[in-house]
Amino acid sequence: MDRRGGFLALSPFLAVSVLIAAAFISGCGLASGNSATKTTFSNGVGAVKTQQISFDGKATLQAYLAAGELSDLQYPDFTNFRTEANEFYEASGDSLPWIAERRPSAQAHGIIEELQQADNEGLNPVDYDGPRWAARLAVVDGGRAAEPELVRFDLAVTISTMRYISDLHRGRVNPREFHFDLDITNDKLDVSAFLLQKLVGAANVNEVMQTVEPPFPAYRRTVEALRTYMKLASADNGELLPAPAKPVKPGGSYASVAQLTRRLMLLGDLPPDTTAAAGADYSGPLVNGVKRFQERHGLDANGILDAHTLNELNTPLSQRVTQLKLTLERWRWLPHQFDEPPIVVNIPEFRVYAANDKYGSAFDMKVVVGRSYKHKTPVFATQMKSVIFRPYWNVPLSIQKNELLPELRKNANYLSQHDYQVVGPSEKVVSEGEVNEAIMAQLASGKMGIRQRPGPTNSLGLIKFDMPNGYDVYMHDTPAQQLFSRSRRDFSHGCIRVENPVELALWVLRDKPEWDRDHIVEAMNGDETFRVNLSKPIPVLILYGTAIDTESGEVHFFDDIYGLDSELQHRLAQGYPYNKGE
Repeated sequence: MDRRGGFLALSPFLAVSVLIAAAFISGCGLASGNSATKTTFSNGVGAVKTQQISFDGKATLQAYLAAGELSDLQYPDFTNFRTEANEFYEASGDSLPWIAERRPSAQAHGIIEELQQADNEGLNPVDYDGPRWAARLAVVDGGRAAEPELVRFDLAVTISTMRYISDLHRGRVNPREFHFDLDITNDKLDVSAFLLQKLVGAANVNEVMQTVEPPFPAYRRTVEALRTYMKLASADNGELLPAPAKPVKPGGSYASVAQLTRRLMLLGDLPPDTTAAAGADYSGPLVNGVKRFQERHGLDANGILDAHTLNELNTPLSQRVTQLKLTLERWRWLPHQFDEPPIVVNIPEFRVYAANDKYGSAFDMKVVVGRSYKHKTPVFATQMKSVIFRPYWNVPLSIQKNELLPELRKNANYLSQHDYQVVGPSEKVVSEGEVNEAIMAQLASGKMGIRQRPGPTNSLGLIKFDMPNGYDVYMHDTPAQQLFSRSRRDFSHGCIRVENPVELALWVLRDKPEWDRDHIVEAMNGDETFRVNLSKPIPVLILYGTAIDTESGEVHFFDDIYGLDSELQHRLAQGYPYNKGE
């Protein structure tokens, strides 16, 4: 049985017959049988003429819309856009908005060019019938196509464009599929209104299309980086640099110096006019080029040609293209505007950014994130609402049961040695010293908890940036400052440790003049634990991107430490239709 049932199960031919019969019976006045043009839209410069549709053409179009299916399409079923398509054609009157004088309009040609080049935006042209447009244009461009062909062409433009702008605006898949706490439904675009009001009469289709993209400078830079790396990938001959028997230090000998020089010039880490060193001498500008490459790929910039550096150098540029495309997909999951400039943590980069009013970077700093094994920092959006000076650390139950209780069983004085307290449900201190079996049983059941007293050895350091969320994850200071010297910094239980909490506090409290640097440092080193509420909540985004284009114009790549790129790539490889949870 056809899954649509009833009238929707009718073939387009039979549905047309039903509609025509109904029209005669009811006396409805559909458009006459001529195919004149009429002026219906304006592009701000002049009028745009669209093709008036005949009685039979109207019936044909209505049949396709009722069925939610057009066999001409790469993916014929368009039921998820059927409502929007009906709204679009109802508002268009008795006309084909993408046809003028029996030919595709200038706007249709502009849109088709966008769809054919969707890979420039990190999307798949096949999803929008990219390979099929040349043949369609060959049929209708001459101005002699029959009306049914014009109807199918016009509807194909409409559905493909709706799919494209929806994907460009909010991405192809719903982040909740990956248990990411990001809500793309809050920023849904009215695609029928967008087509009618912005595209049908557009003077410049490309400029209009850009208005649906995320409005962040970093997004546009990533698009440009994608296009650059697509060109680099096409020029990459796939030649691999041989791994030396042991790491090569600056001043040492490496047999493939000439090959290494060519690779770094291709990637832009060496000037294009660099002359390769004679023989196998690994020194001079070549070492500086390797250091720059290492810095861009999240490695220690020491100039040593070790296994990790060679692995990054030998990574196919097609994989870099994929990383950039996945990052663009994740950018599209974000809200397109914020009440206040947000704070953004990029997990694989081990870095936090504070945005300015134009969504550029006000400042950034290193962070430590959750371990890749068992303690991954989640991807989510929340709001920072307060700053807590000299915080207690209420130990999460999982850490209490799996890590502290085993220590207590080995050492009865473990609590006092590490400034821990046992507390009851009302935060009343039960013990600060030895723990007997009765208390141990209460701790194991979760009826009692453990917290660490404030101070310089507290795991949260001297400042906690509180941002309520279901994961009990927040940003905070840390006494383990030595970890910030590492290039890879996934060491926490999931929370985010910041390198310079004073600078972050200054930015967070910037609308409170009394909270200057001296006041913040004084509060950190004082005797009291207290909370400072923010005047306005600050949006916080905990994100995951393994490729970014920095404001300085350098493209950086990072390891897929949590395997989330692989998950997203696998999901996208399953192809259309993509589920946005609509």
